[in-house]
Amino acid sequence: MTVRTALRLTRARRADAAACAAILHEWIHETGWFPSADPASATPQAVAEMIRRGRVTVVRVDGIAGFVAVEGNYLRCLYVARDWRGQGLGRALLDDAKARSKGTLRLWTFRANMRARRFYQREGFAEVQRTDGAGNEEGLPDIEMLWRQEGRR
Repeated sequence: MTVRTALRLTRARRADAAACAAILHEWIHETGWFPSADPASATPQAVAEMIRRGRVTVVRVDGIAGFVAVEGNYLRCLYVARDWRGQGLGRALLDDAKARSKGTLRLWTFRANMRARRFYQREGFAEVQRTDGAGNEEGLPDIEMLWRQEGRR
């Protein structure tokens, strides 16, 4: 059985917040350039608020292996647990977000996050603008990216 056939995408429930926050914390702790070990946006309470406020989808493969949060046409975040990266789960989550969108998705990613930038570019996102990071809580230079469904303006 491949991971592709074993995974399930479901809408997140409040009870999923701690598992999603743990995936986010895992990424933060392994990312040397990230300025804070415990940002307020990575707590289970903050993730529970994202779940309440927007559309959060989790991918389950023997438990939660990743999640994507979308508010309107804004892709707020997409994270996959370390052991599941590179196996198509991020693409499955992104494909789900694209399918549920009205033909466009926007996101911000840090300039230093080359892996994410390459992933989003491969998936059809284009750079819209760059900032010095003054507008984000981390103070890190970032890039706004946009995906448009083919044929949409």
